[in-house]
Amino acid sequence: MKNPNDRSFTDRKANSAAAKQALLERFKARPGPDDPIMQQRRAERQAIADARAVRDAEKAAARAEAERLAAIEAARLAEEERLAEIAREAARKAEQARRDAERPRKVLLEAVQYAQLRAAGKGRR
Repeated sequence: MKNPNDRSFTDRKANSAAAKQALLERFKARPGPDDPIMQQRRAERQAIADARAVRDAEKAAARAEAERLAAIEAARLAEEERLAEIAREAARKAEQARRDAERPRKVLLEAVQYAQLRAAGKGRR
């Protein structure tokens, strides 16, 4: 079955050639690189690219500054933790020294109490 809208080969070939010619004319009608409009557009694009580069540099500088401040804060926190650990260790050593100093007195007290109990117990026998 043929399509009633089917055109002949020569019609299709002519339409194709006309479309190609129209594309070629549109391409040729475009302004060249030395055209003032094209130079203006190129300058605008360059200005936009330069502004973007400046913004990117500012963002990179701000990021670097934020990273530097974060590193300083991390170092400060690490130093505080180290000092707190030193303080905990000193307190632990002081507590151990207090217990060690108290221990002979405690042992002596226990020995005295034991001796008193023994003496009290021997006196009853």
